[in-house]
Formats: sequence, C-alpha cells, structure tokens
Amino acid sequence: MPRPGLPKLIATDLDGTLVRSDDTVSEFTHQVLDRVRSAGIPIVGATGRGPRLAELTRNDIRTADYLVMAGGGRVIDQTDPAGPVILRDERLSGAVLAELIAELEALVGPLTVMVEALDGPDAPLWGDFDPSWRYPEWFEERARADCLTGDVIKAFARTADRDVDTLLATAQKVVPAHLATVTQAGLGFVEICPPGVDKATGLAVVADLLGVDPAEVLVFGDMPNDIPMFEWAGWGRVAVSNAHPTVRLLADEVTLRNDDDGVAVYLDRLLSR
Repeated sequence: MPRPGLPKLIATDLDGTLVRSDDTVSEFTHQVLDRVRSAGIPIVGATGRGPRLAELTRNDIRTADYLVMAGGGRVIDQTDPAGPVILRDERLSGAVLAELIAELEALVGPLTVMVEALDGPDAPLWGDFDPSWRYPEWFEERARADCLTGDVIKAFARTADRDVDTLLATAQKVVPAHLATVTQAGLGFVEICPPGVDKATGLAVVADLLGVDPAEVLVFGDMPNDIPMFEWAGWGRVAVSNAHPTVRLLADEVTLRNDDDGVAVYLDRLLSR
C-alpha cells in the first residue's frame, strides 16, 4: 500500500502526455515510474492506441501493471506471471457503424473513414487513404463495404473542410450514446468507439478489480479522449501544458509539457514530499 497522502492508483495517457513529440519516453520518466511502483502504487497506461500496438505501448510504459487501450475498449492485466490477461474487449458492429457514418455524411459531406478491426501485432487499419494520417506504414486501402462486414474496435473519420473539434461537436449531436462513443485524440480524426467505451469506464475495470475508489485515483492527460477519466478521477487531474484547452479547463493542476517530461516532473515532486 502507498503511504498516506499518495494516490492508490495512477493512470496516464501516452501520446502527447507521457510520450514526447519525437515518439520517445525519457529514461528519467522510466526511472520515476519505477519509483512510483516501488512506492506501492499501481500504474495504468491509458491510451487510444488499439491492442495491435500493445508491444509498442509496453515499451513506452514499461512499469504499467495494467493497460487501458483503444480508448477504454480493451483492458489488459499485466500482473499475472503466466502472461497478460484481457479484462475487457468491446467491439462495435460494422452495420451500426455504417449507419452512423451515413447519417454523419448526410450533414457534413463525404468523410475519409478508416477502421481498426484487427488486434494482431502491428495490424493495419483499413479504409480510405488519407495523406494526413501519421502512420501510413500501418494502413491498407480497402473499400468501405469490405471494412464494415464485421465488428470493429473503433473507426476514424475526418472531412477536409471542418477542423476536428467542429466535426466532433457535430458527431456528438448526431451519434446516440447508446450506439457509439465519439471523441478525438489529437490525430485530426474523430474516433467512433463502442457504446459505453471511454477511458473512465476502462479505468473503472481496473479500479474495481483493485478495490480502489475513483477518489483515490490520479490521472494525467492532454486530449478530449482523456476528459472522461478527468471527470471520473478524484485524487487529482493533471494536464500537461501542451494539452487541449478543454482538458486544461478540467485539470486541477497543469504540469510541464510532454517534451519536458511533465508527468515525471510532477510525480518526482509528489514522491519527494
């Protein structure tokens, strides 16, 4: 158990929060996270990355006891000596997704759509090619009808004439919460996830398993997909200084930016009190 005055669970977003702009995590950050675990506090990596990127995620947050991936849809327990255990695996019906996309396109015009359907290591996204997508090496162009024949982990959508926050606001009005969750994670695309899936519900799986109250959880983040866990966690909500304005508004505190190891600097000070 952690000493009095410390949270009982710490969760951090990765890209834009723990991970620097050059896609690396500093040795200082790894060392501080090692100290967090030594203090008896479990660590959760909470990310929008899909399970196909589990190995990359484990390398970026080596001390994580649990991973909340795909924005909350996949929760992995890494504490079992026998190997990782999947605690949650949510999917979105391709047929439902097709209807939601059609309704959204009726309002905003044609969308570029990609889906994440596979969870094998480094599996590609499928769909419409978009030159703005940051990871073309993990992409396979496919007709939309082929992409939506089965269930998917989540989908990405954008339109050329609306910024992502404007598109997100429209999508949140159009997409019923009981059919899908809509958010954005800083990639320039709206993300469409299964209903009830967000980082808060993913973290709740871990907290329930450990018997930890949300009031005892400290979280770090930078983008709108972190908002649910900011609203859920009660011990502390810390934004990096490069965070989206909506996240900064919800934060109890703002630490240094990701490129200056803001999460590690905050935790180093917390452990040194």
